Amino acid sequence: MENKELKFKTNLDCGGCVSKVQADFDNAEGICHWNVDTNNSDKILTVSSKGITEDEVIKIVQSKGFKAEIMD
Repeated sequence: MENKELKFKTNLDCGGCVSKVQADFDNAEGICHWNVDTNNSDKILTVSSKGITEDEVIKIVQSKGFKAEIMD
């Protein structure tokens, strides 16, 4: 399976917010790399997927009390 880049608009505003989802993303099966651009006004979460779905990524973010929506 080839890697797919998934992008999400989030409300992960700062390093503290990002640290709340870090362990989940670091340990999630199907993610080979992820990053949040907190300098971007849309707080872009980029996930390099090796099998994880967009819905699974959104569920991880929501489980920590944050929002994420798929970017076109």
